[in-house]
Amino acid sequence: MTIADVVENSRTVVCCGSGGVGKTTLAAVLAMEAARRGRKAVVVTIDPARRLADALGLEELSNTPRRIEGDWPGELWALMLDTKSTFDSLVAKYATEEGQAERIMHNRFYRNISGALSGTQEYMAGEKLYELHEEYDFDLVVVDTPPSRNALDFLEAPAALTRFLDNRLYRMLMTPARGMVRAMNMAAQAFMRTVSRVVGAEPVRDALEFFRAFQGMEQGFIDRAHRVQELLDSPDTSFVLVASPRADTVDEARFFAAKLAESGLTVKALVINRVHPRFGGGSAASARARAETFPGTPLADLYSNLADFLEVASREDEQITVLHEEVPDAELVRVPFLESDVHDLDGMRAVGELVFAGT
Repeated sequence: MTIADVVENSRTVVCCGSGGVGKTTLAAVLAMEAARRGRKAVVVTIDPARRLADALGLEELSNTPRRIEGDWPGELWALMLDTKSTFDSLVAKYATEEGQAERIMHNRFYRNISGALSGTQEYMAGEKLYELHEEYDFDLVVVDTPPSRNALDFLEAPAALTRFLDNRLYRMLMTPARGMVRAMNMAAQAFMRTVSRVVGAEPVRDALEFFRAFQGMEQGFIDRAHRVQELLDSPDTSFVLVASPRADTVDEARFFAAKLAESGLTVKALVINRVHPRFGGGSAASARARAETFPGTPLADLYSNLADFLEVASREDEQITVLHEEVPDAELVRVPFLESDVHDLDGMRAVGELVFAGT
């Protein structure tokens, strides 16, 4: 499968890779290319940084899709995940009785976890992905994930939530709400006393009140988590791995590729950004030998500079080869250094021409 096939035939594209490799820009470029090919595409960033808005030439993005005007036959939309707003919407959606959602949203424990608890952002990212598929008519959703290891949390979040809601401790915390105070065993009571001594009684009361208010909503969250997982596992979802030719980002990309393989997921395209050009087909050694034949001249300096570039290009080729061996079935796309950073639609078009040059 080529990267053009990914853009034309997928319903979801997940861009993953370590920080600073141009992943956000590539996600926007893929969505723009889909719009250029007549599809209605949306790009969503999980990373709270402003990089996606900057790449699209916008002041800001919100939690709802915003249309980007351009000279393409399809449509391009973009948004940035707002974890708390997404969580609030889900609470309102799955409330089973009048006033339940309001009680939860005013609970201090909920206000803390809805935007800051580890794992909440990743789970809500999956929820937003599902929402974009089910409640809008987008042909393609492109997801720009956080750096690699956090992106793994995004992929694992639906299963993690299901495990939590089925956890024995959670069920013990819920028993008071079910009129079974006496049934709460001594171990649970001792646990709560210990936690109260460490963090204080008030936060514990807030947490218990939240769980009691949450009663009856668990199944809705569990069912939706299963549907999010099905979406990520779908053959219509494609993973694009983004890296630069540096050793550290290659190691991160190899780690991520291995984790995807363990989950039975396949990388469809491998994009290497900021590759140094190889000027000519010679070697660094031959260029240095030529430099020695013109000692003390500008030509010697030029040949020495060429040798340096060839050495860098050779090292990068070695790193790229090592990474491609991890995902041999993925199309390899090399994107060279640009003269300037991408900060507007014209810059994105320039990157798109390089990414899709072979198609």
